[in-house]
Amino acid sequence: MNRIPGRLTALCAAILPLVSVNALATNGMNMEGYGPIAAAMGGASMAYDNGSAAMMNNPATIGLMDEGDRLDAFFGFLGPDVESETMGMKAKSDGNAYYMPAVGFLRKRENLTYGIGMYGQGGMGTEYGSSSFMSMGAGLENRTELSVGRVIAPLSFNVNDKLVVGGSVDFVWAGLDLRMAMSEAQFADMANPMAQNIGTASGSLVNAFGALYEPFGGSGISQLNYAYFDFSNGSRFSGKARGYGAAGKIGAAYKVNNQLTVGATYHSETQLGDMETDEAVVRMNVNANFGGGYQDYDIPVSGKIKVKNFQWPSTYGIGAAFQATDKLLLAADIKRINWADTMQDFRMVFTADAVQSNPLAMGFAGLNLDANLYQRWDDQTVYQIGGAYQVDKQLTLRAGYNRADNPVPNSYLNALFPAIVEEHITAGFGYGFNEKQSIDFSLQHALPVSNTNPGNGSTIPAVTSRHSQTSFQFIYSHRF
Repeated sequence: MNRIPGRLTALCAAILPLVSVNALATNGMNMEGYGPIAAAMGGASMAYDNGSAAMMNNPATIGLMDEGDRLDAFFGFLGPDVESETMGMKAKSDGNAYYMPAVGFLRKRENLTYGIGMYGQGGMGTEYGSSSFMSMGAGLENRTELSVGRVIAPLSFNVNDKLVVGGSVDFVWAGLDLRMAMSEAQFADMANPMAQNIGTASGSLVNAFGALYEPFGGSGISQLNYAYFDFSNGSRFSGKARGYGAAGKIGAAYKVNNQLTVGATYHSETQLGDMETDEAVVRMNVNANFGGGYQDYDIPVSGKIKVKNFQWPSTYGIGAAFQATDKLLLAADIKRINWADTMQDFRMVFTADAVQSNPLAMGFAGLNLDANLYQRWDDQTVYQIGGAYQVDKQLTLRAGYNRADNPVPNSYLNALFPAIVEEHITAGFGYGFNEKQSIDFSLQHALPVSNTNPGNGSTIPAVTSRHSQTSFQFIYSHRF
């Protein structure tokens, strides 16, 4: 029995590369609920025992479990349904099935509860094929897969019969795949200091390109057919660019009386290093006269890319659980996700390799490009309510509702990052086979939502993004 924590630590290390939460999570990039007990109840989780997933919610509530050991093995499925449309052309994302394992272990001895676990935090992603309108007519796949996960070491202490306090230390990792085509109009907006409505592009590589680009007063390149950022390994389990760091949580739960418990928690902003890869390509397809008359050329520039200053935001929340009858539990939470502190910009810094294999790219060797897409996300208040009804000793039924305003301003909405869902309807059940073994299941449906980036009214067209999602979570629990 005493060897379980060590074995679980080894298990976390073994399956760490397999954890992927790169589908569109649905409170911004956050999942609407962590663990099927809470997820079935609209995500509400601040003030009652919801298993090892509590280390993702309010770490103090792990101290509400009965004395003993608990091992949870988790499996989740995320099924986003995403579509984009512009000027009568529609594109449906092929990224419609993502899977995530997780594991958690808790041990309670008298007033002390501790453990270790690994859970996905959230992310977002889309996959538009080579025939979509975003392919620039050049057969370019457009895709994003952002995943963020944690290995968590929680600890809680029962101060007395009413008060439990707790916290956790979290190792955090993030991975990103990106294949993004950019039109000439988008490049011109970003590179021209007199425009820059959607972002900025600067650096020695931009200056060198501008010296050749005739619309900017250069000579040789008459048109940019497209620019294409490409760093992707196509894996469902890890991004090409990766970063690592840490975060922490604190929380408390207080039993007001035999029926009412209140809880509160604070999750710190992460301290992640830059996501980076040495195997990136910035491809420029141009119409140019390099001595033989104007014709189209493909210029792939290889190099290193860093996604700068990406962090998961701080979150704080309060909640209550009310045992209305012996069979009926009601729960409600309010939490605030501080997206405005971390999602102001999406910034990539590309440094070209000193040696380029393509002769046309040699003039860009060693140069850098600083590309910044505005995000300007708003902070998000999330309302989570739910209930659980114990039908009999074995079966518990659950249902809930989750509501949060869309944090993404329409002016900066990108079809590759449509984290715009607002409402979820949830349901699920728990079934105990005996005193030691049980399962819990939740089903979450994000109601359809549609928003439109108006473009600039001339060279950049309006693009509408639509998003709904159906997901489920499952846990097998064994108590010792």
